[in-house]
Amino acid sequence: MKTVGVSEFGGPEALRVFEVPEPHAGPGQVRIRVHAATVNPGDRYLRNGALGPTSPAPPYVPGMEAAGVLDEIGSGTATDLRLGDRVMAMADPTSPLGGAYAQYVVLPAEQVARAPQGTTHAEAATLPMNGLTARLALDLAGLSPGQTLAVTGAPGAVGGYVTEMAKADGLTVVADAAPADEGLVRSFGADIVVGRGADVAQQVLRAVPQGVAGVIDAAVIGSAVMAAAVHDGGVIVTVLGEGTRALSLDEIRRRSLRMRRAFVPDYLGDRSRLDRLREQTESGELTLRVARTFPAEQAAEAHRLMEAGGVRGRLVLEF
Repeated sequence: MKTVGVSEFGGPEALRVFEVPEPHAGPGQVRIRVHAATVNPGDRYLRNGALGPTSPAPPYVPGMEAAGVLDEIGSGTATDLRLGDRVMAMADPTSPLGGAYAQYVVLPAEQVARAPQGTTHAEAATLPMNGLTARLALDLAGLSPGQTLAVTGAPGAVGGYVTEMAKADGLTVVADAAPADEGLVRSFGADIVVGRGADVAQQVLRAVPQGVAGVIDAAVIGSAVMAAAVHDGGVIVTVLGEGTRALSLDEIRRRSLRMRRAFVPDYLGDRSRLDRLREQTESGELTLRVARTFPAEQAAEAHRLMEAGGVRGRLVLEF
């Protein structure tokens, strides 16, 4: 089968096509004939070697999201899925099973759910990992209906899902956007839209003078900046490491802030939440956005565009 990965770590140009043996589903597993695999920012870390070797030998295959058709069920596997079902899945490219940039992927059955009806493979591929990240961030925030949440990076894939899910949860949402993205973010249901930039926390505070109950920092601005927007006792959820942008421990204690990090592998294999994402998409609560599709052979170009930034929605490789 065809797979896309690296034999030597590096920039986007390191990605190339490999021919490898087809995998087959074992007990507790299913196999997907992949039609679409999403390009996500985290994919660069496998490609550039930040995660180190992820298998005994190359190629090292990135990819955390896939959609396609279920074409094999392992012996003794308990699942309500059937051969020929259109499905979506979250993969773990650091596991022995490898990433999603491949014609066939084998996964534990609990990591696979039916794709939302009425979607393309490319659209369905953008939902599992990004959607579960948004869901985990909201669950960690633990806010109640009627409370106010600030969302950074709202025009992006995770930030957009957070905004839509927060509204479905009954929260009031303050979201950031550049002028060109304001209409997009309002279409997600944001109650208040503030400008992006270094002063975003101050803008949130002007809109909500008492401070918001929580922040989900999908833009990775940093808790040291966003803490100004949160009232004492509130919560800040980050989706990636902060480094020097993190709030000091003394400040966290002084203001009784709750700090949480959304580490999406915590929800890997949570079939019920993955299926809930499908239901929310079918009901219109979630919007799936494909920025552009590429043949798998053009993965390097997709990574270049992803790293350049400014993409609205997700880039998707098609097999």
